[in-house]
Amino acid sequence: MKSALLLVLAITTSLGLTGCWESSDVTMYKAGQYKGNKDPLLSQNTAKRVESLNKRFQLIQMDR
Repeated sequence: MKSALLLVLAITTSLGLTGCWESSDVTMYKAGQYKGNKDPLLSQNTAKRVESLNKRFQLIQMDR
């Protein structure tokens, strides 16, 4: 009976501690280097880019 109680206590403790586990993966980034998706506007010429950005701005401002 005592060994069964110890077994249940050990299982309960180990299951309870699994909630405290935290991943130790660390991602190192270099300052000044953007790792996100490329903006499709960067491939456009300046005039077309300004027009596209103005359209984006107007879409955002119109919902307010």
